[in-house]
Amino acid sequence: MPSLTEAQTNAVQQLMRISGVIDALGERFRGAGHSLYLVGGSVRDALLGRLGHDLDFTTSARPDETESILKSLTPTTWDVGREFGTIGALMREADEEWLVEITTYRADAYQQHSRKPEVRFGDTLEGDLVRRDFTVNAMAVDVATRAFVDPYGGLDDLADQVLRTPSTPQVSFSDDPLRMMRAARFASRLGFLVADDVEAAMADMAERITIVSPERIQAELSGLLLTDSPRAGLDLLVRTGIADHVLPELPALRLERDEHHRHKDVYQHSLTVLEQSIDLEKSRGHEPDLVGRLAALLHDIGKPATRRFEGNKVTFHHHDVVGAKLATKRLRALNYPSAVVKSVALLIELHLRFHGYSDGAWSDSAVRRYVRDAGSQLERLHILTRSDCTTRNMKKATRLRRAYEELEWRIDELAAQEELESIRPDLDGQQIMEILGLEPGPAVGRAYKFLLEQRMEHGPMAPERAEAVLREWWAEQGEA
Repeated sequence: MPSLTEAQTNAVQQLMRISGVIDALGERFRGAGHSLYLVGGSVRDALLGRLGHDLDFTTSARPDETESILKSLTPTTWDVGREFGTIGALMREADEEWLVEITTYRADAYQQHSRKPEVRFGDTLEGDLVRRDFTVNAMAVDVATRAFVDPYGGLDDLADQVLRTPSTPQVSFSDDPLRMMRAARFASRLGFLVADDVEAAMADMAERITIVSPERIQAELSGLLLTDSPRAGLDLLVRTGIADHVLPELPALRLERDEHHRHKDVYQHSLTVLEQSIDLEKSRGHEPDLVGRLAALLHDIGKPATRRFEGNKVTFHHHDVVGAKLATKRLRALNYPSAVVKSVALLIELHLRFHGYSDGAWSDSAVRRYVRDAGSQLERLHILTRSDCTTRNMKKATRLRRAYEELEWRIDELAAQEELESIRPDLDGQQIMEILGLEPGPAVGRAYKFLLEQRMEHGPMAPERAEAVLREWWAEQGEA
């Protein structure tokens, strides 16, 4: 993390990168009699030396005036945020494009049990900054004079790597309870600690998160999971009790250990699996993957419901199936897209499949079934299964790693010979009906399923051989 001097140097360098954009904007807004400030995350990231191409501004101008000014500078503008005072535009400078969003000073009012603020426009920069979530996001730079504005000590907090609120945490979180989840996301994204009074307020006010819409909670949870190090933020949500309301299956993994410690800490194990899956994402050349990370975090959520003590052993029979159902229910409640829900549930349901074969040789039919059942999720299943090995027994870990490497090699070998991802019977439905003299109906489905099993078990067959096998099976059905 940069020192104060380094942060200021970073900011100057970053502002020079966007000088063409902010000079053009500053001239037009000043000419119209309005102030304009670079603000929030843009200032924070400039101080950290990592300013991206999304630029946030705040202004004394009302939305209609902002839109008029932007249209005089660029043909590409939009007003989907007009209700909240925000007008957006795409601006080009040299060979770069900048996504600009300019919002009128805000002085929102929140009702005690409302999910959304009553939008009110403000008249001062300081009034706008005090309503922001954290001091590190409550700094601004005057576009006209380049003056740095920091009324709440955000620069010091940035240097100290701490998250505090501009107003009291109680006022801030009462205004917008989602800020409690945002604290967790920023703790992970920036690697900052949350101030003691902020964490205490999160614990005291955790239940207030229930007034926030599922869509907003989903967005913050996804944002947290897509950071490089989500463990700190997830721990914060669990520690303060917020997870009890938004993702109760996660704290439920903190199973009480029996006196003989016959099972590992499932909660800590799940966080470790998530971390290992992120490492594998990177090493295998993938972008951050929400589906894979949700599956890694939730893969064992069926264990609390299935834990049984059997003599000197503890078992979690069928926790994969139970976990898939629990994940489906929770992710639907958070309004995740259907495709995400189905993919996560499938990965959880299949995450133990490898262990049924890890101690023995994989037959061709077993490999085919593994690939066919995983379908489009095969690469994610590879990552999840590999990540699920958290044993400290190096001999066991090495054996499991080598066994899975052999499986991947077998998949590649068979894939070179057969189209594993799209395995179909050697005869289609129309051919089955013609050979057996059938009309469309359940009997055709049973015949199709039989031929698919033959394909999985024995590999491809020539059409003549497939027809002979089908006729022999059909004769047996008739005799039965």
